[in-house]
This record gives sequence, C-alpha cells and structure tokens, in this order.
Amino acid sequence: MIPQALIHYVETEIIPRYEHFDKAHNRSHVQTVIDESLALAKLYPQADERLVYTIAAYHDTGLCRDRATHHLVSGEIIAADSNLLQWFDKEEMAIMREAVEDHRASSDHEPRSIYGKIVAEADRIIDTDITLRRTVQYGLKQNPVADEVWHYQRFHKHLMEKYAPGGYLKLWLPDSKNAERLKELQSIIADEVRLKSIFHRMFEEEKR
Repeated sequence: MIPQALIHYVETEIIPRYEHFDKAHNRSHVQTVIDESLALAKLYPQADERLVYTIAAYHDTGLCRDRATHHLVSGEIIAADSNLLQWFDKEEMAIMREAVEDHRASSDHEPRSIYGKIVAEADRIIDTDITLRRTVQYGLKQNPVADEVWHYQRFHKHLMEKYAPGGYLKLWLPDSKNAERLKELQSIIADEVRLKSIFHRMFEEEKR
C-alpha cells in the first residue's frame, strides 16, 4: 500500500519537474513509467509497491543536469531527498538509489535488484509509434535547424544501435510485454521503405 502522504509529495514536488524536460521525458512519460512499473510489480510478490512507485517517479529527475549522466544524477537526487525518510529506512533508500542508477537502457550491467529491473523494463515501454515519435522528437530538440536528411540519418542510426538485433537494449523481465513488441519494432526497422515513410510523416507533424 502506497501512503497517501507519499503520493501527495511525489505528485506535488517530484512529477512537476518533468514539465521542464523534453517531449520524450515529460510528465506523460513519467506517469506511464509509474503505471507500467506498478503493473509489473504485481507479477513479483517480493516487490514493495512503495519502492516501485517512488523509483519510477524519480528515475529521470537527473535530466535537470544532462542526459549522459542523468541516471547517476537521479540516484543522487533520490538519495539526498531527506523527505523520503518519512516513509523509507536507509536500506530502502539505498535500494532505490541503485534501481534509479541501473535503469538506463545503455547500462553495461544487469540491474542489481528486482526494483532496478522493473523500472528499467517500464522505461523501455516498446510501443512502435511512441518509440519512433520520441526518437524524432529528441532529434528535433537537439538540432532543430538540421534538414530532414540529417534527422533521418540520426533517427536510423539510433534505432539500429538500440533496437535492432544485437542492439544495446536489454530486456530483463521475461514476463513483460516488451519482448513481443520489440519483434514488431524490429520488423519495421528492417523495412527501410516503410521506416522512411513513417519518419517523414512524424517529422512533418513534429515540426508544426
């Protein structure tokens, strides 16, 4: 059971921070990760939903500094938040910090606990439309003046490096919906004519 006071604190002090991040990491994104994390937690009785909820809420807060180290900065933020000591002991605080640090898709190690695996899996919500659109949005935020050719090349390179067979994306929970969704996405990435068509439509929509 998640204490109402904790929910109120997170909803008023933590979630609003996402309003300052890019479209791919906005308030809608963190809410989706929270919802997906709590759904996954139901499959793992050993997972305490208080921790699951809080980890998901803090997982991208480090974007206030930069993207490259945001997972580590998010860990620092959750560890330094003394308000959380109303609901968690020091051992739980350490578990939450580790889980937040371990959530990054390009991480070179397996998450250290079930909590890290849950938030990592929830953050990898593989929905073909959302994944492709977020990739377009991120490129436009980074280089809004570049032409469509440049953006497609960046878009394609990112998808190949992360989602194609052999890419760095790792799925840690066999019970999640992501494995089947990843196959669907990979079939689109492999069909470059279809991929270019989808990219062009999304690129035009996002530029408006």
